[in-house]
Amino acid sequence: MEMLDFFLVATSTIGFIRVCKALIKFLKWVWVMFLRPPKDLKEYGSWAMITGSTDGIGKAMALEFASKGLNLVLVGRNPLKLEATSKEIRDHGHRVEVKCVVMDMEKVGGVEMVKRIEEAIEGLDIGLLVNGAGLAYPYSRFFHEVDLQLMDAIVRVNVEGPTWITKAVLPTMIKKKKGAIINIGSGSTVVLPSYPLVALYAASKGYLQMFSRCISLEYKNQGIDIQCQVPLFVSTKMTKMKSSLFVPTPETYGKSCTSCIGYEKLVVPYFFHSLQAFVIKLIPETFMDSYMLRHFLYFRGRGLSRDSRIKALAASNSEAKITNEDGAN
Repeated sequence: MEMLDFFLVATSTIGFIRVCKALIKFLKWVWVMFLRPPKDLKEYGSWAMITGSTDGIGKAMALEFASKGLNLVLVGRNPLKLEATSKEIRDHGHRVEVKCVVMDMEKVGGVEMVKRIEEAIEGLDIGLLVNGAGLAYPYSRFFHEVDLQLMDAIVRVNVEGPTWITKAVLPTMIKKKKGAIINIGSGSTVVLPSYPLVALYAASKGYLQMFSRCISLEYKNQGIDIQCQVPLFVSTKMTKMKSSLFVPTPETYGKSCTSCIGYEKLVVPYFFHSLQAFVIKLIPETFMDSYMLRHFLYFRGRGLSRDSRIKALAASNSEAKITNEDGAN
């Protein structure tokens, strides 16, 4: 009987501890999502720099920062899109300064990138950096099918770009003992156990996650908050998905992003994405791996079919052009 009593007490105690841990975790989630006040971002500094600021999440965060009175340094490769974003900020009535830096991360080397960024931010009170620029596959494919130019571009934009730009901005933040850096990661590296047929993209975002964790510890004592934000699907040009409850618009997602700045090292900011993440992590990895492989194989088939139609149309137009030229001769 004594052994049975001990077993029952031990089992009950372990069960009680697990329930308490789950309850604390749930209450913390409620606090983060609904009750925790956002930080005053202007306390970091009067300027924010954003890469990938002409589309998607980067642009939405630029507008959100402007609404909070932050001056902006917008980094992008297309001068016309940069000017359009600046005009949109002015049209919204935000009385902030906007400085544009034209830079193509696919073509600019690391040392040159650092030099350009240092020149652009000289004399500015940079308090926030958002590494929002990102590049993905046009459609899913096996790793050996990824052409060399696309591989090089993804590594340059998703890995080298944030690394070098962070390197350029950190000394300013260290000097004044405050600042915040936000790296836009991906749910493919945190929520899902694998991301087959989009391997290089997921791996590059996995680098950002670990990079953020490490330098967050390095610079926390110097007043610099470094965070990797993990979105799932957002309705952007990259995902080509229509907006819904679980696929927010960039504007909706941008509001969630800004409310989390300065807190966790790794965070899923959007409420419904955090629910998705919770459910996905309950599903056995073997099942998720199988589902993700089938899912991306389907989109690979659609992409290959679309490419074939485009190539056939281009060949047809080329033949028609040659025929017309021959007829004219």
